[in-house]
This record gives sequence, structure tokens and C-alpha cells, in this order.
Amino acid sequence: MCVPFQTDKATLLAKVVQRVKELKQQTLEISESDQTLLPSETDEISVLHYGDYSNDGHIIFKASLCCDDRSDLLPDLMEILKSLHMKTLRAEMVTLGGRTRSVLVVAADKEMHGVESVHFLQNALKSLLERSSKLLMERSSGGERSKRRRALDQIIMV
Repeated sequence: MCVPFQTDKATLLAKVVQRVKELKQQTLEISESDQTLLPSETDEISVLHYGDYSNDGHIIFKASLCCDDRSDLLPDLMEILKSLHMKTLRAEMVTLGGRTRSVLVVAADKEMHGVESVHFLQNALKSLLERSSKLLMERSSGGERSKRRRALDQIIMV
């Protein structure tokens, strides 16, 4: 009778250890997402290739864009993804103090683009930021340069 009881303890202990690992992973993901989702003071572009293909032959990317908030930003983002034939799988957006950060998980058709889609998407987002900066300068007092200049940080990981 003692052997089944020990097996039950071992099973219970294994389940507890597994649950602790899951909770640690969830805590890590939450802490990382909270920090990366808040808009920064600099304009940033990040395009990461996950390296995994989904079951339907698509390449998965995570793209992040941080810039000044403007009313036509979302339509411009949607137009970029549409023109590159990319499908949005997940979107997280945070706006704070006139700044916004958009984090998109997108899928591109493996046969149409391949891994070079990272560069297509990165270049399209860069041109979007350049247009945003140009519009901001034109809107500032009489076409004068904005007092607050922003640096552009670009990150590409393949």
C-alpha cells in the first residue's frame, strides 16, 4: 500500500514543479511585455523574424514601431501590411503622452517573400516614420523645426 502513495507524491511533486515553471515563464513574459510596450522618447523600428513557419506556410514576424501619435498612423500601418501581402495575427498598441508604440505579429507568405520580408517590412516602417517626422515639422509653428528632435533607433534581427 505504501508504493501507490509514494507514486502519488511523486506525481503531485512533478505537477507542482511544472506549474512553478509555467508561472515563472508567465511572470517573465508579463514583465518583458510591460517594459517593451510603453512608448519611448525615441522613434524606434524593430522587426524580428521568429524563424518558425506556421502550419499554412507563412513566415511569422514581430514588428514594433514607436513614434509620435497621429490620427492616420493606423490606416498607414494597415496599408503597409496590405501592400506587402502580410496578415496581422496579433496587435498591441499603447499611447502615452503623445507617443505610441505598436507591436504587431504578422505572417507573410513563404513562397511570395521568404526571409527578405524582414527587410521589406523594416523599410516600409522606416518610410512611415520619415513621413511622420516630416509632417510633424510642417505642423510646428510656421514650418519651423520642432524643438524636440527625435533619434531613430532601428533594430533588425534575422
